[in-house]
Order: sequence, then C-alpha cells, then structure tokens
Amino acid sequence: MHAELSTTDTLATVHQLALRFRCADDADARLVGILTMPPAPGPRGVLIVTGGPQYRAGSHRQFVLLARFLAARGVAVLRFDYRGMGDSEGAPRDYRQVDADIAAALAQFFAAVPALREVVLWGLCDGATAAACHAPRDPRISGLILLNPWVRSPAGLARATLRHYYLPRLLQADFWRKLAGGGVQMKDSLASLRQVAADTHDDRQEAQAPAALLFQALGCFRGKVLLILSGDDLGAREWTTLLANNRAWRELGQRRNWRQEEVPGANHTFSSAAARARVERLCADWIASC
Repeated sequence: MHAELSTTDTLATVHQLALRFRCADDADARLVGILTMPPAPGPRGVLIVTGGPQYRAGSHRQFVLLARFLAARGVAVLRFDYRGMGDSEGAPRDYRQVDADIAAALAQFFAAVPALREVVLWGLCDGATAAACHAPRDPRISGLILLNPWVRSPAGLARATLRHYYLPRLLQADFWRKLAGGGVQMKDSLASLRQVAADTHDDRQEAQAPAALLFQALGCFRGKVLLILSGDDLGAREWTTLLANNRAWRELGQRRNWRQEEVPGANHTFSSAAARARVERLCADWIASC
C-alpha cells in the first residue's frame, strides 16, 4: 500500500514544467502541455488525453490533481491542449481528428523524460475514445485507462434511456403519485416514450458511431485496459447497455487484460472529492500492478 500524502506533501515532492512543442501535422501550430515530474521518474508514464471542450486542467481541476497524485508516487504525467484548445495554436478539432496531436505529445513526453519506456493513455468521455483509437498505432503504449468512454449513437442512447430511465421510473411511487395528481403530462410523456422506443431500432448511423470506432481500436490493442464507470451517469449506462445487447462487445470486455470498476454515485466527471479520490487510487494501484 502507498502512504497517503497531503496536498502540501504532494506539491513538495513533485515539480511541474511547461512545454511548448510542434505538431507534425501542422507546422504552424504549437501545442502547450504541463509535465508533472516526480523526483525520480520510473519507466512508465501517463499521458492525459482531454475530452470534449476541455483544456489541460480538466473539469474541477481533475487532471491537475490526478497528475500531482500520480507524480507523488513516481509516475511522470503529461497533460496537454489539443490544437485550437486552451493555449495551443491551430484550428479546433474533435476527438476523431487528434491523432497527430497525441503523437506530438507522446514524442515530446519521451524527449523530456529519458527514463520513459512506455506510456499509459488516460482519457475521459470522448478523450477516452480518442486515446483508445490512437493506442494500436504506437507500440510504446502499454495500457489504457478509460473513464466513461464515449459510445453514443441515436439507437444506443435510446436503449440506455429506456432501460435506465423509463423502466425504473415506472417502479417509483413518486411517479404514480404525480400521475394520480395530474402532475404528469401523459400526452407529452407518451410521445417521448414512443420516440425513444422507435430510436432503439434505428441502426442507420451505428457503423459510423463512436462505438464502432472504439470497438475496432480495442480489438487491435494488445495492452492492458482499466475501465472506470460512474455510478450516476448516462454515458456510463450507454456503455453497460452496449455490452448487455452486443455479444461481440461482451467478449471483448471479458479479455484477461481488461479490468472494469464502478464508482458508486459518481457523476460524469467524478466531481466529488470522494469520487475523485477513488479514481486516483484505482489508477495508481492499477499502474503499479501493470
């Protein structure tokens, strides 16, 4: 077990370095990252891949705190801004267009930390999907830590909503009290339910959905995978519904090098102190055991 460190102790044992580096795919764009270093970095580091309209600090400074936590335990961590986000130059892009950005960050990471031999990619939401899609391209990536990976499609969202919202709602006494008291607009509610039910059978966009890209990437990746799901998040429920409804996904998730954990009550970004601490501990222990 690791000894617990206070925030003051953590800051005293790590140091941070601002980096500015070029993206090979865009000669005019320079990216900005923050390298968090332990006194004696080991051979394994962590590259944090941001998701959504976020920059390198993360929601409620999640990435800052995670980087310091891991660095205090001997793991070098780099977090950076994609082109067009935060302090990085260039045009904005979505998670399907950041391979060159991740490659540039990896090159800078290995150059700045000579002790590195392998890297774990860490990502939340579409950052997780972007990380997984890049992983098979670089043999130096030995592991993935994926939090609430983005697998949304119209049909997938509809299935998760039906299974995890509408059906449980029918079992709640509060719903029936509102219905009896006229607090439920039946016409609107039934129209919404019919639309959701119809969407569950709409597979026209499935082939181009994030889940299809993610499945192909994870099928090619031979490293270890840690999956962390929030207990109170629709995106996480979309993942569990996907596995429940798809045999190929279930078989993929049952690989020996996969591990899945859930943080009860956590929201999408694990914003509570307890949820964040649980994520930090899961990540640190998993990295140490790899």
